[in-house]
Amino acid sequence: MTSQSDKVEAFRRLHDEGCFVIPNPWDVGSAVLLQHLGFKALATTSAGFAWSMARPDQGVERAEVLEHLRQIAGAVEVPVSADFEGGYASDPEGVAESVELAAATGIAGLSIEDSTRGADEPLYPFDLAVERIRAARRAIDESGTGIILTGRSEGFVVGRPDLDETIRRLRAYAEAGADCLYAPFVDTAEQVSAIVSAVAPKPVNLLVHKPFITLAEAEALGVRRISVGGTLARVAQAAFMAAAEEIAERGTFMRFADLPNNAAVNAAFAR
Repeated sequence: MTSQSDKVEAFRRLHDEGCFVIPNPWDVGSAVLLQHLGFKALATTSAGFAWSMARPDQGVERAEVLEHLRQIAGAVEVPVSADFEGGYASDPEGVAESVELAAATGIAGLSIEDSTRGADEPLYPFDLAVERIRAARRAIDESGTGIILTGRSEGFVVGRPDLDETIRRLRAYAEAGADCLYAPFVDTAEQVSAIVSAVAPKPVNLLVHKPFITLAEAEALGVRRISVGGTLARVAQAAFMAAAEEIAERGTFMRFADLPNNAAVNAAFAR
């Protein structure tokens, strides 16, 4: 079994040059399948995990997430980064406590976002948001794990698509100790390029949740890392629902054509 320190080192090397895809499994089986396909690192998805438990996104408790991280990180030999939402706390001290617990699960990285989940004030005030990242950095340093900290600014997710404010926050998160920067839902080359330039030389993670860019195009813009969030989970759910609806409405099974056989799937899970 590859040690956590080896996974962290491998994860850091992936950020040094080029651009890599870090797809998002939602359970142990999907994690192992993605490793089998040759991906060099994985990231959890809070939405995909919640859906697998028949809950909405953000509907999972911290203890459940920590156990999920242990299971995913322990099931694969590649680095795993955690979608750790807002650190399961509002105050910096609570974020630090959560990060300390997460670092002990075997992960190689985690992200902390600045969304409050509140309708009136969807983003934490600037100074508090920065202190939350600084607290996460301190907790990682004290853990001795060296896991990669990604600072996320959620303005484009929560209906505040202000590129200047997003960049201001990402720069501050970088100064507060974030190793990687991430603004989900930016979806134009101009936005991506502006963020990459603003936080250079620190690496940028790009979310691809719709077909607006290719890996080669993202790399040309200077992106180091691409994740897909809950999109693979939605792809799986769409296929499942389409097949089930066909059976329920037509009594036919045409969507069962051209599937991998049991032997092929079993081979992916062979240890």
